[in-house]
Formats: sequence, C-alpha cells, structure tokens
Amino acid sequence: MRKYLLLCFLILLISAGCAPRRRVIVPPPPPPKFIPPERRVQYGWASWYGEEFHGRRTASGEIYDMYELTAAHRTLPFGTRVMVTHMRNGRSVTVTINDRGPFVKDRIIDLSYAAARILKMVDEGVAWVRVEVLSPPYGRGPAGRLYAVQVGAFALRVNALRLRERLKARYDNVYITVLKTRESRYWRVRVGPFPSRLRAEETARRLAREGFDVIIVPH
Repeated sequence: MRKYLLLCFLILLISAGCAPRRRVIVPPPPPPKFIPPERRVQYGWASWYGEEFHGRRTASGEIYDMYELTAAHRTLPFGTRVMVTHMRNGRSVTVTINDRGPFVKDRIIDLSYAAARILKMVDEGVAWVRVEVLSPPYGRGPAGRLYAVQVGAFALRVNALRLRERLKARYDNVYITVLKTRESRYWRVRVGPFPSRLRAEETARRLAREGFDVIIVPH
C-alpha cells in the first residue's frame, strides 16, 4: 500500500513539473482620484536621463523620447502636468509624468533631456527644484489650430521682460502669458501665434539657430 501511494505521489509530482508554467501578471494599483494638497508642491533634487533610455518603454507604456517634455515621478499619476522650477537660476518648464523614478535617495523627479536643457542643468546633472502640480491626468485631445513658440518661462517677471525686449528686436509677434498656480506665478515668453504647426516650426528652427531652447505649444 505504501509503495502504491508513493508511486501515485511521484506521478503527480512529475505531472506538475511537466505542466506549462503560467506567468502571473499582477495589475498595478489604480491611480488616486485626486492629488492631496501636501503632494501638490515639492522641493528637492532633480536629475535627468537621456540617450541610454531613448526608445525604451516607460512604466506608463509610452516610448521614452528624450526630446519630449516628460518626467518620471515615484507617485504622481501618469498624465499629470507639473511645473518644474530651477531654484538657482529661476528657469521653469512644464512636463508630463509618464514614467516612474528616480530610484535614488533624496531625488524627487527625473527629467527628460529636453526638459533638462531648458532648465540649463544638463552639465551639472542635478539641480534643486520646485515641483508644482498644474493639472491632474488629462486626455490627449487634438492639438489647437493656432500655435506659438515658447522661448522661456520664468518665476521672475523682470527676466521675462528682459527676454521679450531682446526678441522684439528681431520678431514682431512677441508676447508674455502669465500662468497662475496655487502658490506662485510664471511668466512665459512666446512668439506667435501661427496658423499652422509648420509655420511655428520654421520660427522655432530660426530661434534654435540663435541659441534659444524652444518648444512649440498650442496658443
């Protein structure tokens, strides 16, 4: 009897070993429906990542493009738009969260190469920044019909006025738009509007040749 039971046990063990293994996929936890007030503004170190990860899939499922204005954050829902301000030079940039990280102690956000260039922190590698949530996750609808070229965003109005005067010497359609957040304001210097993205790209290339870091935005 014992031999019979032992034989049955061995048969079951072998059968289990031969059965195909199934990959168990654990779904990620659902994103929070709202962002608590204490998480809307953060101060800490920012880093950036670029060519090594260019073309790879991010945690959100999107393909990482180092030339897009995106960032990685540990907890903010994917699609959240945040304003990142370099506390030393006052430069600001708006990015969309589409990845997870950084996984280094004391760092709160990992920026794309394009965002790091705008903040002038590529060479230094890290910077002390202020991260403020501008909007919760949003759907990506069709682009607006009018476009503008953003040449700079500043936490200080005087810096925006100075840049506007520089640009007005060569461009007629220079303007400043103010972005008001819960705790501060940002002055964004833009050229435009343009009736098509193609026209905006022509001006953006010209500004880039002059040494400016630019992005094309809906007007």
